Amino acid sequence: TADYWGIEGSFRRNADRPFGASMVALDGARLATGKDFDQQGQAREGVVVLDRESATGLVEDLRGRQLEVNSVESKPYRRRPGAPFMTSTLQQEAGRKLGFSSSRTMRAAQRLYESGYITYMRTDSTTLSGEALGAARKLIAGRFGSENLPESPRQYSRKVKNAQEAHEAIRPAGTTWKSPDQVASEVQGDAARVYDLIWRRTVASQMIDATGRTVTIRLVGDTSGGHRVEFSTSGTVITTPGFRLAYVEGEDQFDGDSQQLPDLAEGDRVDIEQLEPKGHQTTPPSRYTEASLVKKLEELGVGRPSTYASIIETIQDRGYVWKKGSALVPAFTAFATVTLLEQHFPHLVDYAFTAEMEDDLDQIAAGAREAVPWLRDFYFGPSGDEATGESANGGHDHSGLKYMVSEQLGEIDARQINSIPIGVDSEGNPIVVRVGRYGPYVQRGDDKAGIPDDIAPDELTIDRAVELLEAPSGDRVLGVDPETGVEVVARAGRFGPYVTLGLPSDDNPKPRTASLFKDMDLETVTLDDALRLLSLPRVVGTDDEGVEITVQNGRYGPYLKRGKDTRSLESEEQLFTLDKEGALALLAQPKRGRGAAAKPPLRELGPDPVSGGQILLKDGRFGPYVTDGEVNASLRKDDDPETITPERAAELIQLRRERGPVKKKARKKKATTKKKAPAKKKATTKKKAAAKKKAPARKKAAAKTVEQ
Repeated sequence: TADYWGIEGSFRRNADRPFGASMVALDGARLATGKDFDQQGQAREGVVVLDRESATGLVEDLRGRQLEVNSVESKPYRRRPGAPFMTSTLQQEAGRKLGFSSSRTMRAAQRLYESGYITYMRTDSTTLSGEALGAARKLIAGRFGSENLPESPRQYSRKVKNAQEAHEAIRPAGTTWKSPDQVASEVQGDAARVYDLIWRRTVASQMIDATGRTVTIRLVGDTSGGHRVEFSTSGTVITTPGFRLAYVEGEDQFDGDSQQLPDLAEGDRVDIEQLEPKGHQTTPPSRYTEASLVKKLEELGVGRPSTYASIIETIQDRGYVWKKGSALVPAFTAFATVTLLEQHFPHLVDYAFTAEMEDDLDQIAAGAREAVPWLRDFYFGPSGDEATGESANGGHDHSGLKYMVSEQLGEIDARQINSIPIGVDSEGNPIVVRVGRYGPYVQRGDDKAGIPDDIAPDELTIDRAVELLEAPSGDRVLGVDPETGVEVVARAGRFGPYVTLGLPSDDNPKPRTASLFKDMDLETVTLDDALRLLSLPRVVGTDDEGVEITVQNGRYGPYLKRGKDTRSLESEEQLFTLDKEGALALLAQPKRGRGAAAKPPLRELGPDPVSGGQILLKDGRFGPYVTDGEVNASLRKDDDPETITPERAAELIQLRRERGPVKKKARKKKATTKKKAPAKKKATTKKKAAAKKKAPARKKAAAKTVEQ
């Protein structure tokens, strides 16, 4: 990172409205901005880097002075509407505007399609049919006025590799399109919001351009210290909104001008109303989000519209990436996997592979190429023999998948592939990250330490790695369990510190574990403490009916359990001190929460985008949950009440809303008549006889398939 400062100001000419401008130059040299710094935080030559002191000094030297308008540039502004949606652009825009994941967008679109509200939603075409063009132009003329119609319908071409335009763009279905308000009254939640997006985008695509002018004003002046300063501001004045009346890409609605500027001319003097020094810090390039990843996949020709959502779902399910807000953060497992593939299967993970394969499959579909020889070449190599895998010149064809997998695996150095270098410590010892069967860990010589799940790879610096290796908060052997002879280890986990009876292994993949109490920490926990924790759950006794009563330490705190009946304990220490009488007394009391005053909310998360109600995070009887006042949704296993975002809370509420009310199981009615039983039996006998007749035919077909 690099720090740099700038100056923001507010200016006014006489009684005109004030306008804002930023300092852009000092003594003829341009002020540094974020793009002027390299990856090491060094500024390029020829730019001025202001620090806090110099920026504050310039503000003081400009106090009470005037600036002069040095130049006024006016350029025409014209913006064309975006093309109608295809699968990828719908996912991207729903991500930007609605905060939806790709899978959530496609679920909503699927519902709309199945209900007849939109056309097919898996397409990479931006073409509209004649029926759609006619419907759009009729709607625009009636709703926005014929002055917003272009002379002829707009046509959009595709610039993406291997576009298969078998379907038209995603649009409202039919020759007369239902308005978003009509659809919102018939469907709820995500589907209504996605329809509104599709309707507006399709309508806007057939409207006229938005036009206006962009004005840039430069102000110059001298400080009391003799420095020449220059400020700049710009604003866009929209004179003809055009398509922006219906839809603005990346914005929620048409918001007019970006900034209203007074009608200034060169030589005019303006007063300085306010100046403020502003500190800035460079940031790394933004991580991929689901929307930007879909855009990149589309540009590279990787995958098809129907696969984007499943690709993103798969890389998360397999632990290659994890989400931090909306950003997709790569895991160390991904680095190791990519290294293996790039070094030993390079052409299979080349960005052009999918695109080239699509071309080959298109040729096969068109009859210009045969399927079986193509598949044989891919598996055995272009000149490989099926039986031996040998090529025509007597050697092995190294490009066939069979050779790469069966012959090459023995040559792969798993340790080298699985070692991700971090650097060297102050004594010159190399530190690497390795991905083990039970997660990534950092290693220096014989020293190892697990890496917390919430550390992104770029955050694991040399200093952080050394801290993990040397800190007692890493894996720490406390001693040996006298009963089993297994080591007891204290560890830092994703959900807090805990102790475990041995580490995971092939013989013991899920060893017994226990979370530390709130007043314990990894640095001071002892073997005795750990053995007490591992002794839980503890049997307190049995009730009068012989039902066992236990005390346990759950995810949401200590509790008492008898069958399905539970009660919360007041403290963790009660897990060891509570006796049978005390347990029965607690069980005799009514459960807290029923009839008692409601607990105050833990946190307010903002308005729900569907209902408009305030989303509250609450602590309920079965753990934390979020509610908009109408729908309650429990947090999932991986949701942390401390860090849950408004977007995630809204998503949980919407998922619960889509499930609808819980349906009670209907009681089975006793049969009132037995006369129909023989008929059922007869029908069943006929089905069995028919199945027996079909069996030889199925077997014959199966045998033929095996031969092929």
